[in-house]
Amino acid sequence: MNIRNRISIDWETVPALTLLPGKIPPEVELKAAVLTNQGRPSLLGPGKVETVTLESFRTSRRLQELVFDLTRGLARTYLAQSGAEIPAHVLFPQLLEIVNRYLAEKVVVHRPANLKDVFLAPYYGWLVEILFAAIRPDASQGEVPEIPRYEANRKPGSTAEVDFWTKREVREVLKSQVNFVVADTDKWEQSATYYIDTHPAVGAFVKNAGLGFAIPYLHNGQMHDYLPDFIIRLKAEFPFHFILETKGYDPLEEIKHAAAVRWINAVNADGKYGRWHYAIVRRPNEINSSIDLAISCLVATP
Repeated sequence: MNIRNRISIDWETVPALTLLPGKIPPEVELKAAVLTNQGRPSLLGPGKVETVTLESFRTSRRLQELVFDLTRGLARTYLAQSGAEIPAHVLFPQLLEIVNRYLAEKVVVHRPANLKDVFLAPYYGWLVEILFAAIRPDASQGEVPEIPRYEANRKPGSTAEVDFWTKREVREVLKSQVNFVVADTDKWEQSATYYIDTHPAVGAFVKNAGLGFAIPYLHNGQMHDYLPDFIIRLKAEFPFHFILETKGYDPLEEIKHAAAVRWINAVNADGKYGRWHYAIVRRPNEINSSIDLAISCLVATP
């Protein structure tokens, strides 16, 4: 991203961050290691039990001080990228506003956790990842929209190249160059396949298995591949593809959704591969309406 002056964040898609004291406790009991006859550490036995809490950290650091430290680190990381053109004195106040708004609107605190706990591991690392991945050029202020970087040593993928063996259940389909859909569930994806295959606006589709189609996302300091379930080509005067995710519970849903929206926006800004749309459905009977909505979005797009 070659941002010169203005950055922005899509607040509708940026993932929230929840502080869960049940998983990361704000206080623990410590004692000198005393092993049982089975070789396990135990609190029972001689020695004093000490209670360690986060209160010293919470009371010794002001929130605004922590916010400034985080903003400074974000600015330093962003400016260290190759091609970064925005001056530090222009970037910092914009990042500061973003950090303050994120803490106010997107951090969910379950007591006895405290908002300042977000500046401790592992929350701090997740917070930095979320904010860094969410920064975009502000096209409304004249910045050039973000566009994708394509693989230099690989041509565009094609369903004609899909060829693999599987022991999983398969279902025959009509509107796909790949003659079978490999189901990852007992009923969900089979039902989804039927709705897609019979929708009159669907020109062709493919289950994303053996295709090599993935959307990158950052989590826990590493890049991962998000493989959405279906790619649908809708009938239109120009290429129009609809990425459809059939989703149960996924703790990383918001992160994957944000990555998918970023990918969609970048590909649409580039325009070389037509228009793209993305949606998540949670029940098979929502698929027809999601396809209809994708078509209405296409009509509404200038």
